[in-house]
Amino acid sequence: MQDEARVGQQGTLTRVWARRGTRPRAPRDRRHAWAYLFGAVCPERAVGAALVLPYADTEATGLHLAEIGHHVAPGAHAVVVLDGAGWHAAGDLAVPENLTLLPLPRYSPELNPVENVWEYLRQNKLGLRVWPDYDAIVATCCEAWNGLLAAPDRLASITRREWARAVSN
Repeated sequence: MQDEARVGQQGTLTRVWARRGTRPRAPRDRRHAWAYLFGAVCPERAVGAALVLPYADTEATGLHLAEIGHHVAPGAHAVVVLDGAGWHAAGDLAVPENLTLLPLPRYSPELNPVENVWEYLRQNKLGLRVWPDYDAIVATCCEAWNGLLAAPDRLASITRREWARAVSN
């Protein structure tokens, strides 16, 4: 499963617990700088592959697919589930030989477990932050992703779906 998330300034606010009737304060940056965290996970092996890039386009998706291809077990073939973003289906998209792309139906983000990864990272590592510059955004994205990969049980619990497991067996 693959997806990308925009991280940085002008980001969305995250939910926080607060006493009813209060309005908790949260930092919000109005500047315009962000990076895209491209992430893919294999829930069964509890591994992932990611890149942090300045743009989300066909070239960036091709780079991410190449990175995913490097993480596929030798001799194996991976099916990469992805949403309907235009750059995921571009005619000039370079797809490694050991990958097959499986697009999701339109308007079905709940079928892509990587959406849950973004929610988890925003609530625990990427939300309610103000970064001094682009490099800090990239560094935080890398730390957040690597921290999640260092907890394979958590990664698997966030992304495992019975329907996907039944298809893979």
